Amino acid sequence: MLVLVAPGQGAQTPGFLTPWLELPGAADRVAAWSDAIGLDLVHYGTQADADAIRDTAVAQPLLVAAGILSAAALGDVAPDAVAGHSVGEITAAAFAGVLGDTAALTLVRRRGLAMAEAAAVTETGMSALLGGDPEVSVAHLEKLGLTPANVNGAGQIVAAGTMEQLAALNEDKPEGVRKVVPLKVAGAFHTHHMAPAVDKLAEAAKALEPGDPKITYVSNKDGRTVTSGAEVVERLVGQVANPVRWDLCMETFKELGATALIEVCPGGTLTGLAKRALPGVQTLALKTPDDLDAARALITEHASA
Repeated sequence: MLVLVAPGQGAQTPGFLTPWLELPGAADRVAAWSDAIGLDLVHYGTQADADAIRDTAVAQPLLVAAGILSAAALGDVAPDAVAGHSVGEITAAAFAGVLGDTAALTLVRRRGLAMAEAAAVTETGMSALLGGDPEVSVAHLEKLGLTPANVNGAGQIVAAGTMEQLAALNEDKPEGVRKVVPLKVAGAFHTHHMAPAVDKLAEAAKALEPGDPKITYVSNKDGRTVTSGAEVVERLVGQVANPVRWDLCMETFKELGATALIEVCPGGTLTGLAKRALPGVQTLALKTPDDLDAARALITEHASA
């Protein structure tokens, strides 16, 4: 049972799109998407520095474009289930046939702009807590006024809030937490700080004509499978200001009988979590086109099984 997953913001690194654009037709495809959404994805994916691609309005479309492009490079992939972390849910919606590629990129462009605008109101950010007991950590975060914005499982929770609150967390870690790591994001995503972006995204979503998922779609709101395209879009809108429960997604993968998990470009984060939370499940991250042959072999193996 094969699961295809898409990472969220913070996975991007300077130049990560460069080798993918060398694949036949890839540069033309990304150029067409760039024209459609008014953002030079080729430039940002190949030449821009870390600060430029940290910008929410840039990072989000770039990640969705990379995810769609790398999945297409696998050929006729037929995963049994799909899911995405944070903005990766829009990528997963494209995988599942809920949204066309251009519609997904148009929506994520609006999402990134709206969230960047909301983030500019107050200086906020996010930090990952490594280790510790989830219940203890969540109670400690709430005491500091922070939100457990991503409950990722495998001993990882992401806290979000103002920079002052995050500084206090750095000085006063929850019991058992080994390390607090600031993330490469420009706001407190999946918290009340993003509430202004929800209305703008809801307005943008009115223009969509979603199809029902053709593949099992696992929502990061609560780990549930969703069978209605309209409900998928409704959840995409609401999750901007709601926590991501990736831990519950991985529980669902386990219940579905997952035996392999492939993470699209820029892969690494979600496969790392799966290695710790889903023992026995084969994992593979698409970091560069050099990983494609191994991914195709893994797909063929599971199709045969």
